[in-house]
Amino acid sequence: MSLAATYRLGARLFWRDKPMLFASVVTPVGLSIGMPLLMRHVRADGPAAAAEMFPATLAIVLAITAFMNITVALTGRRDQLVLKRLRATELTDGQILAGQISSNATQTFLVIVACAVAVFLAAGVAPPPNVLVVALVVAAGSAVMALLGAAYTAAVPRAELAAAYTMPVFLVAGVSAGAMGPIPLPSWLRPALDLLPTSVVVDAVRTGEPLRAALVLAGWAVAGLVALRLWFRWEPRRS
Repeated sequence: MSLAATYRLGARLFWRDKPMLFASVVTPVGLSIGMPLLMRHVRADGPAAAAEMFPATLAIVLAITAFMNITVALTGRRDQLVLKRLRATELTDGQILAGQISSNATQTFLVIVACAVAVFLAAGVAPPPNVLVVALVVAAGSAVMALLGAAYTAAVPRAELAAAYTMPVFLVAGVSAGAMGPIPLPSWLRPALDLLPTSVVVDAVRTGEPLRAALVLAGWAVAGLVALRLWFRWEPRRS
């Protein structure tokens, strides 16, 4: 029940934060639907181009809605001493963080599902044959990115800098997945970028092969849990 309460709190705060809602939901949704639609109408191979572009835009949704949102939200609650007050209740540290992370991951997954349905209907993109496998990979990717975003708060000194601190993650995720067009990259850099959690999710959606994505996401999840346990801060640095 305590975990369910923190989950509901996270979901309520997610949808009530109007400025953050625009940045973390409206913007990525517009990009993930608008870019495939644009490819559908400006390219000669419209449906094929839209089908190629849409998986790449998932990296943007994961980087913004999952990673950036929870980083900004948790640093704000940390600096406002909300997390400190929650620790004074009967909730354990694990319940507080698990509720926030799982809630954010759920919202991200729902946003991606809504985008996928819109693109399939409006851009003429056929759904993948193994929808259930793809959905499981996307759900796992949402959870891992939310977990990493929570761990990343340790690197953010103040809440007002949280959004700026997440921009490199957004840019790297978008470039590595091809969501920003064909950008030439050094040959030695590509293997590293292909191991990013956003990259493996995009690759699994395109190919329908979940094994590599599952292994890479599991590794990132372990790294996120270790970082969360070692470096997560419950109070502002001034404390």
